Amino acid sequence: MADPAQLIQKIRATLTPCSLGGWPTPLEGVPALARAIGVAELTLKREDRASAWYGGNKVRGLEFLFAGAPPGTVFVTLGGSGSTHCLATAMHASAAAGRAVLAQFPQPETPASRAVASACQAHATLVVHARARASLPLAVLEAWRRARALGPRRWIPGGGAHPRAVVGHLLAGLELASQVASPPDTIVLPLGTGGTAAGLALAVTTLGWPTRVVGVRVAPVIVANRWRTMWLAYRAARLLARRGIRIPHPASRFPLAVVEGVGKGYGHPTADGEEASRLASGHGLVLDPTYGAKAFAFLMRRATRNVQRVVFWHTFAVPVLQPEHAP
Repeated sequence: MADPAQLIQKIRATLTPCSLGGWPTPLEGVPALARAIGVAELTLKREDRASAWYGGNKVRGLEFLFAGAPPGTVFVTLGGSGSTHCLATAMHASAAAGRAVLAQFPQPETPASRAVASACQAHATLVVHARARASLPLAVLEAWRRARALGPRRWIPGGGAHPRAVVGHLLAGLELASQVASPPDTIVLPLGTGGTAAGLALAVTTLGWPTRVVGVRVAPVIVANRWRTMWLAYRAARLLARRGIRIPHPASRFPLAVVEGVGKGYGHPTADGEEASRLASGHGLVLDPTYGAKAFAFLMRRATRNVQRVVFWHTFAVPVLQPEHAP
């Protein structure tokens, strides 16, 4: 296996992503929280600190999805009204000398989703609102049409679920090699559109680790499922192979387990998630009800059975409504 740091450099030099974040993100031990949930070791991969402008796990993918865009590009994407992907796209578009147009469907209101929705409205050039999830395709068409008058357009898939973005999350997983003394038993994260989980599973395979990646499903099964995540990982590996960078991708031993966590539906808080959020907040960890709280609830339910050394992928960054300066 190639040295992980050298592989990261080679991938960046080959695909030439733009620069939006600060890497590596910290890996922090939280021994008191580990004791509270009954595991021997718990560390947090602080993707929420990916950028002082606006962090979260979506920044990594956007570096690759924005790459090569000419100045003035209008990035068009979609998501829920509380979508952190939409917000990350809106807030980082200016770093690529562009603008963002969003098509959004309504999701259950929580303090976190309202804050994200307000920030989206403040930072996007245009937000087209669907009245219901079923009418989202019409909102997407309207957003794409209206973006045409603003400049050259580039489509960004919902959630950033694209092979190029998966490569960004592969790099995140490779970072762990220099941050841990030995491979963790498990990496736990929320599973939405699958890009982050796909990249982490590729990284575990590339590193030759016995680690299991657990994706806690927080979105409808048609979007958040093992097959789709494997397909994204396969496409990312093919993308790299076409550029002379070969990494292993054994489909038969793909190290991803998907567990249920969505509850009533996307964006709906769950009782387990609320309990997880209360416990985590007592230890200084802010979890959002749509993603992080549901994923952390898995640890509270199951960790003591067969998981003792855990990395929790912390993906939520608190929105900034009035930033002091642009990136």
